[in-house]
Amino acid sequence: MTYVKAKFEDLKGLTLKSISGKAGDSEVAFETVGGRRFVLHHFQDCCETVEVESVTGDLADLIGHPILIAEESSSGENPEGVVVEDQQYGSFTWTFYKLATIKGYVDIRWYGSSNGYYSESVDFNEIT
Repeated sequence: MTYVKAKFEDLKGLTLKSISGKAGDSEVAFETVGGRRFVLHHFQDCCETVEVESVTGDLADLIGHPILIAEESSSGENPEGVVVEDQQYGSFTWTFYKLATIKGYVDIRWYGSSNGYYSESVDFNEIT
């Protein structure tokens, strides 16, 4: 299995056959109707934690219809109304992945924290 760096926007226009992932996971996997496979994940190193914090919307709404929106954004500030009680490390990053089809909208929210030296980012790769 080989991971090839991809852009999240590459999902736009594709039709998903399956998607798996939930809060607490360290990976979200996508498979298209054409057999292409993609994964959102983090290559774990030493002193960081990166995982899916929440999934808003129904992943089933993304199946069987072309992806109309595939956007990524990130922030070094807590989202409005979110307080993280137990921040293990001093540095953190929120990463948001927004997907939509004609049937519905899903927001996959990742939380990454580290001692400030290690990456808190989420990687998007195509599996070949």
